[in-house]
Amino acid sequence: MRNHHVFRTLKFMLFAMLFVAVLFLLGFVVQGLWNWLMPALFGLKVIGYWQALGLIILSKILFGGFSRSGGGFGRRRMRERWQQRMRERWEQMTPEEREKFRQGLHGCWDRMAPPDSKPTA
Repeated sequence: MRNHHVFRTLKFMLFAMLFVAVLFLLGFVVQGLWNWLMPALFGLKVIGYWQALGLIILSKILFGGFSRSGGGFGRRRMRERWQQRMRERWEQMTPEEREKFRQGLHGCWDRMAPPDSKPTA
């Protein structure tokens, strides 16, 4: 039992050191990319290491979330809920309603001109 706790502690410490090393390296990568591209392309200021880490955290919050799945803010759960609701609605439709729905979708896509067609005017 004691060996299990030692192994678990070592595993946690290794993971923590790896996380810190990756975060440290990622900060320098973001800083280097920003300072190489953004001032030349958009005339923005050069940033420091801590600002680069702040950008990583901000982008993770806004775009990626902190879930293990990478979905961010429960997007996977929301998509599954939406799919379940659509499946339930589809099952409650009569065959006529389903056909009308299909026709509506086809009508939506039919309005788009094929890529090889020439505009009329």
